[in-house]
Amino acid sequence: MSNPQAIIQCRGVTKTFSEGSLDVDVLKGVDITVRRGEKIAILGTSGSGKSTLLHILGGLDLPTKGRVNVMGHDIASLNDTQRGKLRNRSLGFIYQFHHLLPEFTALENVAMPLLIGKLKVSEARERAASMLEKVGLEHRLDHKPGQLSGGERQRAAIARALVTNPKAVLADEPTGNLDQITAIKIFSLMQSLNKELGTAFIIVTHDVSLAKKMDKRYQMVNGILRA
Repeated sequence: MSNPQAIIQCRGVTKTFSEGSLDVDVLKGVDITVRRGEKIAILGTSGSGKSTLLHILGGLDLPTKGRVNVMGHDIASLNDTQRGKLRNRSLGFIYQFHHLLPEFTALENVAMPLLIGKLKVSEARERAASMLEKVGLEHRLDHKPGQLSGGERQRAAIARALVTNPKAVLADEPTGNLDQITAIKIFSLMQSLNKELGTAFIIVTHDVSLAKKMDKRYQMVNGILRA
């Protein structure tokens, strides 16, 4: 299955959840390949399996059947610690709600993945400040999330996702909690960072206009991924 150009390769992935005596198939034989620098949109209604697929592509969950390779590693063959290191080194995550830690400043939040990766504090802070400058928050380094606007918090979350120079960023409704003008600005920012850094973006969204700006679009319908 290995493809040297692929960052993430997913083949025949099924995910089944048990609800009492019932088994519910949320994903049904999904195939998808993510290559360097690609922008991919996954569209679908609520409950169609989009977020579940994103979690599995990012190694946050494991498939019931099938196989997922991240940077050539079969994630099911790794233990929790190994998967955590692979995620920290190769992937970034953006969510609809920013999940910034409220007691830390923007700089400290963005530096966190680097510190987890055992980078020196001084270097982590320097790289975090540089990434916050890229997203237009150089004047907000010492502000805590409660002191930032919604758009600023999401920009800080994007900076945190990108600060480790990941090969791919997985984004779950990254503009879903923002007004339209701010959402357009955030998406434009992701596009420019995609071009500048060569980072692949896999975005789960229900926003058709956003999806049309991506290189590839997939539709998730009842657990089946259609090109």
